[in-house]
Amino acid sequence: MEPKTRSDEEPADDTLAERASVGDRDAFAMLVGRHYAFIHRVAWKWCRDRSAAEDIAQNVCVRLGFAIRNWRKESAFRTWLYRITINAAHDHARFIDREMRKAKALAVHAAALGDDIACYKPSHSDYVWDAVCTLPDKQRDAVMLVYGEELSHAEAAVVMGCAESTVSYHVHTARKRLETLLRGSGDEQ
Repeated sequence: MEPKTRSDEEPADDTLAERASVGDRDAFAMLVGRHYAFIHRVAWKWCRDRSAAEDIAQNVCVRLGFAIRNWRKESAFRTWLYRITINAAHDHARFIDREMRKAKALAVHAAALGDDIACYKPSHSDYVWDAVCTLPDKQRDAVMLVYGEELSHAEAAVVMGCAESTVSYHVHTARKRLETLLRGSGDEQ
């Protein structure tokens, strides 16, 4: 699917968002059409699963329908969209964690009763992504925005709603932690 881009005749994102915030459905549809590939790409980078990225992207579109009413031009529309997408990815990760804990508890219970149910264990081939996923949210977000999305520390700070120096700190701390984690897993880089 080709990403939709804005032609010179089409209104800017901020204009569309302003119109959508007061109920213009056509403006909202243009925003979603223009940014769906971006939303999906960001979701995929956070979860690394095609199906989950699709679920997150759909969830973001639904959230956007409600959240657009509160858009106040405090930042660029795309920056605001990053925040919504990242928050949806965090919510999805928490949901998956809860479901995995339930599945493990069920497997332990079933094993205690003598049932033959294998515990769900996802297979991961990307050790670096596994290590990034273990980072605290703010460190993971800083790493993904700076390295995954190739934003500057200043741009990442706007998305994360913090100071540029805070992003730098999170990236620095994350790099040290990743180095330790990857060394411990035998993945020398």
